[in-house]
Amino acid sequence: MLIPYRFKVVFLSFIAVFICYIDRVNISVAIIPMQEQFNWSESQVGIILGSFYLGYMITMVLGGYLADKYGGKKVLGYALLIWSFFTIITPFFAYQGLWWIILIRILMGLGEGVTFPSWHAIYVRWIPFKERTRAVGFTNSGIAAGTLFAYAVASIIISNYSWEWVFYSFGFLGIFWYFFWNNSVTSFPEDNKNLSKDELSLILSEAPSKKSASSIPLLKLLKNPPFMAITVATFCNNWSLYTFLSYLPKYVNAPITQGGMGLELGSNLFIYSIVIPCLVAIFSLILGGFLSDGLIKKGYKVLKVRKTVNSIGFFGSAILLYFISNEDSLINAIILLCLINVCSGICAGGFGVNHADLGPKYTGTLVGISGSIGMVAAIFAPIVAGFVLELTNSWTSIFYICSGVLVFGGIYYLCFASATKQFD
Repeated sequence: MLIPYRFKVVFLSFIAVFICYIDRVNISVAIIPMQEQFNWSESQVGIILGSFYLGYMITMVLGGYLADKYGGKKVLGYALLIWSFFTIITPFFAYQGLWWIILIRILMGLGEGVTFPSWHAIYVRWIPFKERTRAVGFTNSGIAAGTLFAYAVASIIISNYSWEWVFYSFGFLGIFWYFFWNNSVTSFPEDNKNLSKDELSLILSEAPSKKSASSIPLLKLLKNPPFMAITVATFCNNWSLYTFLSYLPKYVNAPITQGGMGLELGSNLFIYSIVIPCLVAIFSLILGGFLSDGLIKKGYKVLKVRKTVNSIGFFGSAILLYFISNEDSLINAIILLCLINVCSGICAGGFGVNHADLGPKYTGTLVGISGSIGMVAAIFAPIVAGFVLELTNSWTSIFYICSGVLVFGGIYYLCFASATKQFD
């Protein structure tokens, strides 16, 4: 049996997210020797890690608009080439001084900001509704897979060579990906000559019109409670997510007296403590997508599924974060990190795929705007964590803050989320 061509589109999109997170979080490992070499304070490290998301926030809205209007293929393809180039030249900028490394991270963010709006815009036209949550869950597993790869391989590269080679090595991956992407994917399925008539008919039966969608006034979006539920959930999820993406290697490396794990960079235990939770996250995101699609297929109402899995993700993670803040055992800490990722995976069918329910033709725009607002959390979360760590010399308060933010986001989504089309 031939594999449907739309699955190839999903796989290449997964690889794009995989590369996106490799290039995004590699500095989270490299920052440990870089901080020692350049004598940066904890607050300066927080600003460096957070600066990426300033650029990211700016282009999410633009990327969503361009993807909805012209298609996501070129938007994502060119962007990946751009940020790959910026990854390669990062060491040069680091040696120029603090503000130069901040500048290159902002520029990288500008390139990566279009990633998620682009492939969401492609999926709403390529992937039938009953398959979409699975496709999104699998693609989002690239977040965990890329993070795992970057954390593990970067620590090995640094131990055997130097931190500069982390950026040189990872930056070239995007160039290879672009060749396959450019020759295989089209923004709209009807433009792809490799599709069978049967598969094209199946896709087009549920796909929105190829005609460019008109723009939605920003004020109308901000006044729409279901869209704001997605936006608030995105913000709160990002606060926890990007705190960990930015600081997990430092937390694992931090001394036990600080509340860290006290593991040496590049050691087997250091790598295992990062790899195991990330592996769990990969499988959880994939299974989470299958779970949501399976429940909807069995007849459960879409809104009920969205709220249920979202609540498991948010409230479950919040409780586990509270426990990890008071955990001294290395094994227990790893188990708790794994369970947090299980909850996040189950959450795959919640707020993250809710955009297409509200406005199929506007998915890229909705993802871009909600994601852009959500990126405010990604900017400030690492900065706040850096200042808190510098002020308290402890990780406990950082976990408490993440837990509280997740509880708020979970409650807000429960109250205002909807699966009814809002924009047509």
